[in-house]
Amino acid sequence: MIPSAAPDWRIESCLPGVLWPTLPQPASTQVLALVFQLERTQWLVPQELQALQLRQLSLELAHAVNTVPYYRQRLSEFWTPHTGLTWEIFQRFPLLTRRHLQDHYTELTSSAPYPQHGQVGAIHTSGSTGSPVSVLRTAFDGLIWKALTLREHVWHQRDLGAKLSAIRQGVSENEIDNWGAATEGIIHTGPASTLPVARDIETQIRWIERQQPAYLLSHPTNLAALAQHCIEHGIRMPWLREARTRGEALPADLRELCREAWGIPVVDMYSSNECGYIALQCPQASHYHVMADSLLVEVIDDEGRNCAPGQIGRIVVSTLHNFAMPLIRYEIGDRAEVGEPCACGRGLPVITRILGRARNMLLLANGKQFWPSFGLRGLSRELGIRQHQLVQKSFDRIEARLVVDVPLDAAQEQRLRRQLLSSVPAGFEVTFSYCTEIPRSAGGKYEDFISEVAAPRH
Repeated sequence: MIPSAAPDWRIESCLPGVLWPTLPQPASTQVLALVFQLERTQWLVPQELQALQLRQLSLELAHAVNTVPYYRQRLSEFWTPHTGLTWEIFQRFPLLTRRHLQDHYTELTSSAPYPQHGQVGAIHTSGSTGSPVSVLRTAFDGLIWKALTLREHVWHQRDLGAKLSAIRQGVSENEIDNWGAATEGIIHTGPASTLPVARDIETQIRWIERQQPAYLLSHPTNLAALAQHCIEHGIRMPWLREARTRGEALPADLRELCREAWGIPVVDMYSSNECGYIALQCPQASHYHVMADSLLVEVIDDEGRNCAPGQIGRIVVSTLHNFAMPLIRYEIGDRAEVGEPCACGRGLPVITRILGRARNMLLLANGKQFWPSFGLRGLSRELGIRQHQLVQKSFDRIEARLVVDVPLDAAQEQRLRRQLLSSVPAGFEVTFSYCTEIPRSAGGKYEDFISEVAAPRH
């Protein structure tokens, strides 16, 4: 069923010659059925949403206790499948950290995920802390992700027949005839194009001018550099309708910067590879709604107490539908500020802002900027690097700060040096330093790349 907020959606039909009424593919029908439900349950009051969360979580916990060794050992003193799950009991469960994910991957894996949930696949991420982890997810998790993506399109009433361009990590330069995995085979959309974020800002600007998209998706720091360049050089982009951001904490001034540069709004998304969408921007405000239909999200202070509106705390996430590798009270590594209930009427919890994920740009002596994308995930796992932070100390030197099980030998350092240098323009050198921990800043932020170099004066 097409959501009423998106009457222009063109659902793809699986029958030749049938345009109306449309009969979607079976998998598409499942996604659209989820969207249909999400558009209604978002209006439940918080108490009703929490009751549904606890009921769903009880099913996942029962499966985890029976099939996941890690939880069988750690939850039995707090809860059994024969015990009712309350909020008070749930908050007694121990936190799961990224280090736990690294050290107990096998123990956290279910021995019997439901086959009806589809194929199990691995997700790998280094995350904003530079500490790599792997998580298993099922095909059903992918259906939830598609439904939430479509929810976000509905919320912001996008013209799906227009063009979308994305400049981000993990893509090649490409042009396709659909917006991507969330809409392909479900909805007819306009074309899309992608460009690696490692390209310099001037190259990105020229590419955008050729593409002329209605919607531009990128990382906040990259979008800020694009907007600043356009302001400084008087470049207008009248075809742009909206900028979409993901992957970092949104700088406080980015919305105003984009309005000044192009006269368009910014719509931000907060997600992680381990958990999917965590919170999406409200269609009527700049704050975020937690995706309570797929996750139970807590924001807690340093003593483990729930934060009140206006307070900043640690984000703790529990999956509701991952029966391949449940993540229960997973401390994701970010901090957020809790918000008041939203005037839009949705019962979904509110986060005012997310802290701790912004990354800097690599700055060259000629003033050009690059997004740092070093591709260290595989090599970090191979070399036993628990955590890394790369710091640009000057226009020709990068310091690699490493937390390792065993210090690297000369040959391993050289391998890592070659990998780092292959990702930056010529003329840089890399030095290494070892530490037991890379701490967060006073504001709760961690950056896996930091530039300590001021922009050159011309």
